[in-house]
Amino acid sequence: MTLKTQTHALSVSDLNRQVRSLLESSFMMIQVQGEISNFVRPSSGHWYFTLKDERAQVRCALFRNRSQFLKYRPKDGDQVMVRAKVSLYEGRGEFQLICDYMEESGVGQLQQAFEDLKLRLGAEGLFDPAGKLPLPPHPRHLGVITSPTGAAIHDILSVLKRRFPGLPVTLYPSAVQGAEAAPSIVRALQLAQRHAQCDVIILGRGGGSLEDLWPFNEESVARAIHDCRIPIVSAVGHETDVSISDFVADLRAPTPSAAAELLTPDQRELQLRLNQAKRRLLDRIRQQLGQQRERLVALQRRLRHPGERLRERAQRLDELEMRLRKAVLRLLHERRNRLERQQARLVQIRPQRQITQSRQQLLSLRQQLERQMTHLLHDKRLRSAALAGQLNAVSPLATLERGYAIVQDSQGRVIDDAALLEIDDMIETRLARGRVQSRVTATMLPTPQPSEEIT
Repeated sequence: MTLKTQTHALSVSDLNRQVRSLLESSFMMIQVQGEISNFVRPSSGHWYFTLKDERAQVRCALFRNRSQFLKYRPKDGDQVMVRAKVSLYEGRGEFQLICDYMEESGVGQLQQAFEDLKLRLGAEGLFDPAGKLPLPPHPRHLGVITSPTGAAIHDILSVLKRRFPGLPVTLYPSAVQGAEAAPSIVRALQLAQRHAQCDVIILGRGGGSLEDLWPFNEESVARAIHDCRIPIVSAVGHETDVSISDFVADLRAPTPSAAAELLTPDQRELQLRLNQAKRRLLDRIRQQLGQQRERLVALQRRLRHPGERLRERAQRLDELEMRLRKAVLRLLHERRNRLERQQARLVQIRPQRQITQSRQQLLSLRQQLERQMTHLLHDKRLRSAALAGQLNAVSPLATLERGYAIVQDSQGRVIDDAALLEIDDMIETRLARGRVQSRVTATMLPTPQPSEEIT
C-alpha cells in the first residue's frame, strides 16, 4: 500500500513524545521488584541501572534529587524494590522506569548462587592456601587466556612491552562472556597444559556487570583452575570485582594490567641491578688480581734460581760419596783383621785331631747301641710269644678250630636262637677257615621241659 500524502506522517521525535505521554498517563505510580545489574553512577549523581528477573529486564533511572536522600547504596546483584512511574526515554526510544524510591529486598539470585558456590568449594578445600602453586620468580614463558579482541590482552601486552619486552607470550583465545564462555575457558586451560610451554598463566578479562563476569564464577571453571598443573593468576574485572576464580587461582590480581606488573620484572631495574653486579664483580676481580700480584712478588723473592739448588745438590752428593767410600774401606779393614784372628785361632785348635777323637767315640757308641738293641729285641720277642699264646687261648678262632661255627643273619647279627629266623632267611656261617651262605628251609625249636609247664 502506498501513501497518498505525507502530511499525516509522524516524525520519530513526535512518535516517541506521544508514546511517552501515553505511558505516563496510562500508569499510576507502581512498585517493581527485581535484581540490579549494570549499575552506573556518573559524576552527575544520577543512578542508571537495569532491573531484571528470570525472564525480562527493564532500564531504570533514579535522579540525584531523589538518590541523595537514600541511605541505601545499591550494587550489582542486589534484590531491590523500587517505586516508579512508567516512561520512555525519547532520545533512544527506550522504555524505562523513572524511580523516586528504592529499598533493598534481599540478595539477588546470581549473588546468592555466588555465595552458595563459594561456601561449597571452600568446604571442599579448593581455596586452601596450602594447595596453591608458587609463582616463578622470573617467568620464561607467559600464557594468557582471554578474548583476543578485548581490552585485557592489549593492557597486558602494553605492560610487557614497557617492563620486559623479551618475555614470550602465548595467547589461548577464549570467550569471556556469555553461555559459551565457561566451556571455552576450560578448553583453553586444558590446551595450555597439553602444550606445556608456559610456566605461568594469566586468566582474565576487563570489567563488567555481575552477569558479564559470571563465567568466572562457574563451578567447571573453578575446578579446571584447581586441577591445572601450571600456576594461574586470576585478573578478572576491576579492583572491586571478586569472582570464584580469584579464590581458586594461585594468585589474584586486581586487573589484567596489575597481573602483568606482578609477573614481570622491570627491565630498567634489572639493568640497574646488572650494572651494579658488574661493577661489584670488576671491583672484586681487581682486588683479587692485586692480592695475587703481591703474592707473586713475595714468592719471587723467596724463589731461588734452580742452578744454585743444583750446585748445592751436586756438592752434597760428592760429600756423601766420599763418606761412603771411607765407610766401605773402614769396614773392609775391620773384616780383614777379624778373618786373620779367626785363622790364627783355627791353627791353634787343630781340628783334625778333634775329628779323629770324635770318630773313635762315635764308633764305641754305635757298638754299645747295637748290643742294647739286640738284647731289647730278644726280650720283646719272648714277651710277644707269651701274649700270643694267652690270646689264642681265649680267641673264638681257637674255638672254631675245635669244630664250632658262628651263624649271622643278613644284617650281621649273631644268631644264638632258632626262633630269630624265618623260612627263606639268608644266613652266613663262619668256620675256622672260610664262610658258608645258606637259606633257611626249616627251624627246630627245643622242646620245653616238663618242669617248665604250668600246673
